[in-house]
Amino acid sequence: MEKVVPDLIPVISNNFVNPDTIFANNQMSLQDIEIYGFDYDYTLAFYSSHLHTLIFNIARDILIDEHRYPEGLKEYDYMPNFVIRGLHYDVQKALLMKIDAFHYIQLGTVYRGLNPVPEKEVIAMYEGSHVPLEIMSDFYGKSSHGHTMKQFMDIFSLPEMTLLSCVNDYFMKHNIDYEPVHLYKDVKEAIGDVHVRGIMYRAVEADIEKYICYGEQTHAVLQKLSKNGKKMFLITNSPFDFVDRGMNYIVGKDWRDLFDVVIVQADKPGFFNDRRKPFRRVTDKGVLLWDRIHHLEKGQIYKQGNLYEFLRLTGWRGSKVLYFGDHIYSDLADLTLKHGWRTGAIIPELRKEIKIMNTEEYVHTMTWLQALTGLLEQMQVHRDPASQTVIQQWINEREEMRLQTKDIFNAQFGSLFRTYHNPTYFSRRLSRFADIYMPSLSCLLNYDLQHTFYPRRTPLQHESPIWPEQTSTGAMNIPFQSYRTTTRSK
Repeated sequence: MEKVVPDLIPVISNNFVNPDTIFANNQMSLQDIEIYGFDYDYTLAFYSSHLHTLIFNIARDILIDEHRYPEGLKEYDYMPNFVIRGLHYDVQKALLMKIDAFHYIQLGTVYRGLNPVPEKEVIAMYEGSHVPLEIMSDFYGKSSHGHTMKQFMDIFSLPEMTLLSCVNDYFMKHNIDYEPVHLYKDVKEAIGDVHVRGIMYRAVEADIEKYICYGEQTHAVLQKLSKNGKKMFLITNSPFDFVDRGMNYIVGKDWRDLFDVVIVQADKPGFFNDRRKPFRRVTDKGVLLWDRIHHLEKGQIYKQGNLYEFLRLTGWRGSKVLYFGDHIYSDLADLTLKHGWRTGAIIPELRKEIKIMNTEEYVHTMTWLQALTGLLEQMQVHRDPASQTVIQQWINEREEMRLQTKDIFNAQFGSLFRTYHNPTYFSRRLSRFADIYMPSLSCLLNYDLQHTFYPRRTPLQHESPIWPEQTSTGAMNIPFQSYRTTTRSK
């Protein structure tokens, strides 16, 4: 096996994935799409790491100044590489962790404060590593109605998770007795205040070049859709002044000419479910008007409202609508489950993870890991002591390599998409609620608007691979699953 695996690596290296690919969970043709909808934050506008530092610092100071938390918390700075999106937080136990698609905790990724919790302690607390359905987060990832887990799905939640971890760390280091539920609620409120009070919005508007990344080719994407006669709309939770300032910077002062409908402060996900809130027109100066809305007019700005009224006024229903957003629950779940819209998830982390997977280190490690797993599967039937000694050595080596592959992505929590071999809870939700997903909207520039996205027919566990790219090297008496490529744009 050690002789054969190195010969496979050059073949695999020729099948590297293009980071600018659009990936399909469900077959979808752009030819069928007449209307394109967008979220604003982390969909049309991308932010620099300075924004997360700003949110962390302001929320930390709110805890100190308004909630009487210790001044010593000012010793903590934002750590941009500590957490990843999609983690769960046990509110009662003050533990941050990664959970897979089958509700199993990935041991080694459970943190109390800034320190990992030993595996034996985790198993003792949860009577194993499985998290029962009744204590998992609710449909929108929230901790409510008896659910003790909160899932952080928003990119804006990265500073919140980091702040939770830092405050927990401070209390433990100083032997301060505290109530974890109160801590969670206080941090949540402080982070919310950064948005609700407009502190973040004012800071970004005052120094827009520092906080907004002008490089995602948003303008080119919108122009392409407009020139091809596509309708476009914007539904965002952000206020108009903030969106207008950002879009002026990204697209230009005529940005509103590209959109047929613009809705701000929509209060998603409530916007998709609550039929009671009517639309309200907003002037360019932010004045709220009181007239009843009979039509959603191009060039006007609307606040709040609800999707049912939106559908009635526009007639934009079903699979001819494609909506893009970064939050799998708040942006996409209701649209695909209840209304039949097509959905596109913007996952900025994809680009970094694909670049890592394209490295020689990763390819070599994963190739040997898969080969070793195949050997274990085949050779476990040998029960004599000598064979079992060798097999145990392989098991130990495999475990070391699994930890290495985790650390390549993030030293604490690993990949956003995998818990070792299983998909993460985040990944399973992504595959359920997003027809397509991509690192940024700029990926659309690589495809014409007649393109059909086809998901790969990856074999189920009981199915035999058919196509060469799906065929395991077992066909050559080598127990190694070949590297699978994703169709790229031409």
